[in-house]
Amino acid sequence: MGKQKNTDSEQKSEKSRKVTAGPIREKARSITRLVAAVGGVIQKKGYTGLTGPNIAKEAGLDKKLIWTYFGSIDNLVETYILQRDFWNMADQKIISELLKNPENIGKKDITALLHGQLERMMKDKVLQRIIHWEIGEKNKTLRKVADEREKIGEHLFEIIEPDFTDTGVDIRAKLALQIAGIYYLVLHAKYNGS
Repeated sequence: MGKQKNTDSEQKSEKSRKVTAGPIREKARSITRLVAAVGGVIQKKGYTGLTGPNIAKEAGLDKKLIWTYFGSIDNLVETYILQRDFWNMADQKIISELLKNPENIGKKDITALLHGQLERMMKDKVLQRIIHWEIGEKNKTLRKVADEREKIGEHLFEIIEPDFTDTGVDIRAKLALQIAGIYYLVLHAKYNGS
């Protein structure tokens, strides 16, 4: 009987061990490392440094994994950018709440979104480089991300634009100038030290 108890307790300890490695967990970790490596390369070498070998070296992984998991460097970069883009990530919760309760959207909400974008741009050096890249170069991936951002903005405009009908205020133009101003001020400060 004494042996039986030991065997039972040994079986319980074997069953309770959590598997921390394996193909599925390793794949997820590798994907996470590759996506994060894109940011490291952008910070260190800029967008011109986004090559398979540079990303793989930053991630500490084989460059073949980029094509295995993402199909191309562009898909990997797109995944990274979508995670970093202000309108897709930083205020996604706020935007979702605004879209759920459109009747409650006011000046304070739009102002909060713009302030949030300014703060994020000021702090996030990788986002600064991405916006700089987007402004300065024609790229399919960046165009796709910009189109997604425009869709989110269009949803907000559908809600707030009727409030400006017959007021003589072109809210699209005003917000476009404010967002462009945020980009300009942050990038100018970053690259010219002003």
